[in-house]
Amino acid sequence: MFRPRAQIRPRTYPPLLFHPLGGCGEIGMNLSLYGYDGHWIAVDCGMTIRQDLPDQPLQIPDVDHLAANAMVPSAVFITHGHEDHLGALAWIWPRWNCPVYATPLAIEMLRAKFSEQGLRVDALKPIQPGARVAAGPFGVTFLPVTHSIPESCALSIITPRHKVLHTGDWKLDERPLIGAPFSAAQFQALAPVDLVVADSTNADVEGHSRSEAEAAEALESVIRECRGRVVVSCFASNIARIKALGAIAERTNRRVALLGRSMERMVSIATQLGYLDDFPPRVPANDLGYLYPEEVLIIATGSQGEPRSALSRLSQGRHPALDLLADDDVIFSARAIPGNERPIARLKAGFKRLGVNVHDEHTDPALHASGHPAREELRQLYRWLRPKMLLPVHGEASHQQAHRELASTMDIHVPQLAKNGVVLSLDAETLVPSGTHHLRPRLIASRMRPGERTNPVSARRHDKSLSIALNVLPTATGWTRIGQMIWDSEISLPLDEDALADWLDERIDAITAETLLQLRQQLFGPLREWLHERLPVSLEIHLQLMPADPQPEYEVRTAP
Repeated sequence: MFRPRAQIRPRTYPPLLFHPLGGCGEIGMNLSLYGYDGHWIAVDCGMTIRQDLPDQPLQIPDVDHLAANAMVPSAVFITHGHEDHLGALAWIWPRWNCPVYATPLAIEMLRAKFSEQGLRVDALKPIQPGARVAAGPFGVTFLPVTHSIPESCALSIITPRHKVLHTGDWKLDERPLIGAPFSAAQFQALAPVDLVVADSTNADVEGHSRSEAEAAEALESVIRECRGRVVVSCFASNIARIKALGAIAERTNRRVALLGRSMERMVSIATQLGYLDDFPPRVPANDLGYLYPEEVLIIATGSQGEPRSALSRLSQGRHPALDLLADDDVIFSARAIPGNERPIARLKAGFKRLGVNVHDEHTDPALHASGHPAREELRQLYRWLRPKMLLPVHGEASHQQAHRELASTMDIHVPQLAKNGVVLSLDAETLVPSGTHHLRPRLIASRMRPGERTNPVSARRHDKSLSIALNVLPTATGWTRIGQMIWDSEISLPLDEDALADWLDERIDAITAETLLQLRQQLFGPLREWLHERLPVSLEIHLQLMPADPQPEYEVRTAP
């Protein structure tokens, strides 16, 4: 019998690995790693607010195990500019020291964060939507999608063997106020894809999400009925909503003012990038008292009940620039971040005590539009992509399970529900776990100098120590503190928190520092002396200053 002298064996390819470190089984703190043939890339790097812990500290992903397992990414790709997708990068990037690719708006937000932390910004690489980047064996294309912040993108991730779509956060909005509508053609051109790694936030909501244009129409309808001052509170990152409010102000013969440092900061970045070229001239906050009430429209942050926000001070009648009067109107054009229901309720109660009219999702659900896809939008995307497999992410376990059930009605295979810490292996037609890494909570609550490579974990290395963490924002004349003060000590301390907060506010307002590092240097000595004069024991003091940015936009799911 004839036998060939050489046997031809089929070529083998390495599997594609997927390793989520956040955003699976939870909403927020999104970070996913993709690995192929020894090369790794990261998609997003966000933080979350721990509503279940005292003082609600910030939590970032645990990346300690990556270096020991040769999983350090050679590039980071950011899908959009929300804090739950980029807010942790300035803390984690010094461990990776790799290029960061994002669209211009997200790059400008990261540039401010990196500069405040004393990190070099040359690693930040602006990418236009539609562009492709090569990183080792990966080809990554930024595909523009509609969301509640401009320049949001899904990522088409290609290896020599695999075609994956990582959706990021998205929705099907046929009437976006900024940018082009969602393009079906760009996703149909990808079909069929091997795997879709997909947003599950609203996978348990039937129907279709509301368009930003509908939210703008609802806002204008309410504002036209208002007879006094109007204050609209929304997330500073929702530039489309801010743009719409500027146009509404002009059509209703009102003058626009901004209250809140994060709002001023985002409007400045958006204007720099050309998104608010037609925004009307703004009235300085100190001049609002000279205008007739019916001429005023204020756009303010603080919708989550932050105790030192402009909205909170207005509700207590102690804002330095303005007092609201009976029959003025406050409109909440933002959903409550889960866990903030009580402070928001106190905020609204404060307005009602002043006789101010409150408008929110209970009086008019159309005042806000979700940035995430409901079930009919998910179905439409999958009809375009024709995926072989689906991996639900970006949601709690119940959202991931609802996403799986939806996929099963379309005969789309969902072999796994991703969990943080698990490594999944995509090989041929299978997606199976290949390992698990235990992830520990990393809380930003201890001293962390700009640019340090150590993790900003809540360390308690000294049994007589006090750690204090503050959120601060730059102002026209210096800095101001916002949000809650976080303090932590192993021993019981007779610390008057209100007195300390008041002292910090006065001291920080009086410091004229150009950088976060200079602010800390000028604040630390007086703070240490203030504490030593008032506490019965000698303590090691740790002071952490954190640059505050717009809150990440989580959505409360409602039926259409």
